[in-house]
Amino acid sequence: QVQLVESGGGLVQAGGSLRLSCAASGRTFNNYAMGWFRQAPGKEREFVAAISWSSGNTYSTDSVKGRFTISRDNAKNTVYLQMNSLKPEDTAVYYCAAALSWGPEIDREYEYDYWGQGTQVTVSS
Repeated sequence: QVQLVESGGGLVQAGGSLRLSCAASGRTFNNYAMGWFRQAPGKEREFVAAISWSSGNTYSTDSVKGRFTISRDNAKNTVYLQMNSLKPEDTAVYYCAAALSWGPEIDREYEYDYWGQGTQVTVSS
């Protein structure tokens, strides 16, 4: 089992920044690829970004490229999502998730074995 706890969400004005953190406990954190997803009101959950266990590979959805950066610190069992130039359409609950492998479908929910409870991000216009 891997337990994931997100933090760092909040209310921010458009153009502002937030850094989300996801602390992991349980099984060896650095065995897992990590991802961030989000779910806006009335919409399905969508992929945001992912990072391989060694940080050698990252992948993000087009809508956040150049604005969001995923990183991890395996010594601290934590993955981060730095979000800059936030837009109202970034408003959502953000979830982190852990996957046992990195592959071409790392942007799919079914690749992930463990999920956090989510943290709310609200961007005002």
